[in-house]
Amino acid sequence: MPAQSKAQQKAAGAALSVKRGDTPKSQLKGASREMADSMSKKQLEELAATSRKKLPNKKKS
Repeated sequence: MPAQSKAQQKAAGAALSVKRGDTPKSQLKGASREMADSMSKKQLEELAATSRKKLPNKKKS
C-alpha cells in the first residue's frame, strides 16, 4: 500500500522511527501518533518507502 500524499509518507516515517526505537513516542503528534499505535512495522515501512516525486502535498478528498 503506497502513500497517497507527501504528508502521509512523512507521518509514516515518523511513526516508523518510533517503532524502531529511534525516537520517543512523546515527540509524535496527530496522524503519526495514530499510525504508530495502529499499524505494523511492515505496513509503516511500505508507506515510508513510497517515492515522494509524484505525490501531492495533501490527499484530495
